Amino acid sequence: MASAPSLKRMDSARGDFSPLKRFVVAKKKISDVFEQLLDYVKETSEFVEETCQNQALENIASEDQKEQIQSYADKLAVIKEVLARRNMKVAFFGRTSNGKSTVVNAMLRDRVLPSGIGHTTNCFLSVEGTDEEKAYLKTEGSDEEKSIKTVNQLAHALHMDESLDAGCLVRVFWPKSKCALLRDDLVLVDSPGTDVTTQLDSWIDKFCLDADVFVLVANSESTLMNTEKHFFHKVNERLSKPNIFILNNRWDASANEPEYMEDVRKQHTDRCVNFLVEELKVVDREQAPNRIFFVSAKEVLNSRMQRAQGMPETGGALAEGFKERLKEFQDFERTFEECISQSAVKTKFEQHTIRAKQITERVQAIMDSINIEAAEKRVAALEDRECQMDRLDFVKTQLNLLIEDIKKKIKSITADVQAKVSSAMGEEICRLNVIIEEFHADFHPSPHVLKIYKSDLLSHVEQGMGKNLAFRCSDAVNASVQSSQKDMIESLQPLLPPAMQSQIHLLVPSKKFDLSYDLNCATLCSDFQENIDFQFSLGWSALVNRYLGPANAKRALQLVDHSFQVSRAPLPLARTPSSGPPAVVQPGQPETAVMTQEELMISVATNLASLTSRTSMSVIIVGGVVWRTLGWRLIALSASLYGVLYLYEKLTWTTKAKERALKRQFVNYATEKLQLIVSFTSANCSHQVQQEMATTFARLCQQVDQTQRELEGEISRLTTKVLQLETVQSHSKTLRHKATELEVQLEDFTMQYLEPQH
Repeated sequence: MASAPSLKRMDSARGDFSPLKRFVVAKKKISDVFEQLLDYVKETSEFVEETCQNQALENIASEDQKEQIQSYADKLAVIKEVLARRNMKVAFFGRTSNGKSTVVNAMLRDRVLPSGIGHTTNCFLSVEGTDEEKAYLKTEGSDEEKSIKTVNQLAHALHMDESLDAGCLVRVFWPKSKCALLRDDLVLVDSPGTDVTTQLDSWIDKFCLDADVFVLVANSESTLMNTEKHFFHKVNERLSKPNIFILNNRWDASANEPEYMEDVRKQHTDRCVNFLVEELKVVDREQAPNRIFFVSAKEVLNSRMQRAQGMPETGGALAEGFKERLKEFQDFERTFEECISQSAVKTKFEQHTIRAKQITERVQAIMDSINIEAAEKRVAALEDRECQMDRLDFVKTQLNLLIEDIKKKIKSITADVQAKVSSAMGEEICRLNVIIEEFHADFHPSPHVLKIYKSDLLSHVEQGMGKNLAFRCSDAVNASVQSSQKDMIESLQPLLPPAMQSQIHLLVPSKKFDLSYDLNCATLCSDFQENIDFQFSLGWSALVNRYLGPANAKRALQLVDHSFQVSRAPLPLARTPSSGPPAVVQPGQPETAVMTQEELMISVATNLASLTSRTSMSVIIVGGVVWRTLGWRLIALSASLYGVLYLYEKLTWTTKAKERALKRQFVNYATEKLQLIVSFTSANCSHQVQQEMATTFARLCQQVDQTQRELEGEISRLTTKVLQLETVQSHSKTLRHKATELEVQLEDFTMQYLEPQH
């Protein structure tokens, strides 16, 4: 750190650099250190406040630490201002007219304060330097700068101000360019005589507590008076071992009685030593003589003013022994400068230096605490992040495995459901006649009633088959679905956070899963057309139908009788109760197709061959024999039987018979239609199961996906936290290193200025 430029005073007591520069340099150095320390504490305060406000860092820095550092910053700012105003202070005390003002002037090498005959200091006067070129004064309680150009003006100003009393302070600012001693932050305080007031305690409290050196100006023509001793006893009570010098002024009077000079000097010295050592106990007996001087301030002042004017230093009317007295005054100045420089540095800066060290140590401890806390939380965050990353990998891996496993289970269950429904539906189709026979409703062949009857029959079949299928399949399918859902939950539950594990059952439907067997019989059998007209079983149409088949019979009838028209759709025909299995017209054959004569002959021949193959020829032969034997009787009998049979069938063709015929036709028709949708219905049921299980699994997977997102968000948050903690660690370490550097500077200052010099 650069020191202040030295000021060489060649007329000083030492003739070289002034020891007072030590205080100036120390002040600048400690001020620079405090400025750095204040900036450092402010930076630390901002860092702690920022860290404290970051909620993500979980209160690494506390509010107490923030307030503590802020209080340090406030204290350092005050100390910095105090240091800027610090200076060395020497106070001169003694009885009235002992020459206190003259001693001050002699040290300043100029007539700064009024002194001499007719001038008595009636209040406290402090003399300090100013960078301005003009002198001025300030009275107590006022900031007004009153200009003064000469000593006489100062004396006049002090005399004319009636408000000034012995307890008031007048600050005299003298240009530093006119007085070298004032350039070194030295303040000299002149006082009224200790014999003019009894308010010594208030003097001490007001003017003496911050003084570095006290100078007792005594009259060598008399002994120390009790008023002087009493004052310094009070000073010694308030301050711990104050630095006191005793100047026996007017020692030039001893030149008139040279034969008694040594004896008088010894008497004064012994009394002063006893006062300092025995009474005040501020120095030991060996050091005490170095604090006692015999001088003539008036001679020194006159000599120095003559020299300043270019005249010989020893010129004029000077008493014998002047050079010795001048040398002793210079010894006083040298000893005084060394003492006040060391004392002021210690008294003005030591406590502040100690305080700065304490603040630095405490701030450093806070930085260490924050660094340790950040390091611990960083390690914990890294471990937590590693744990979360491992769990995320586990969740992803397990989820992929479970997805494949669940797909296989769903495929197996749906295949099983399809097989069960297909089997159950086949069985129900086989017993369709039972369901239809259970249907009872008002039946009438009229179109309107017949339409209602068929609609109710379709509804009955739909409900009956649906109920039977549900009875056969639903419970087993529901048990299988619930078991699979339970397996899904048990498989996915470990992948969810604990809070969600307790609520996972809410994701699965609580109601029973029921298959929907939507047979849609109304649409499926919408084109069913019954045939409940009477048809004689041995009639021409029936016989042709029986032997030629339904399709060929229709063509043959159209070929024989061109007027023969089939007014109904090619659907199953109703028969009388004695008729055989219903003949079903094959769909897709054009109704207008006409059989050619050749085709008809071929068909007849084929059927005749069929009859032959079925021993029909035997019957014909027997019939021929009977005919030859019985003749027309057989014909008559046959005709009678034929008529009786026709009459019987006609009479038995009642409404009930028509209803039974319709049910038989519907059984055959519905059986064929339902067979067509067995695979479709079973596939639909398996799809329902697949949809149910897939939906449940999707809901569970959504929670797992949410868990993954939460884990990824937590990992991202922890990564950010780790980076922030690393920044806090780095910053706290940097601030701690700065504190160490400041400690080194404070320690260097202590070693250089505060510890005793050997």
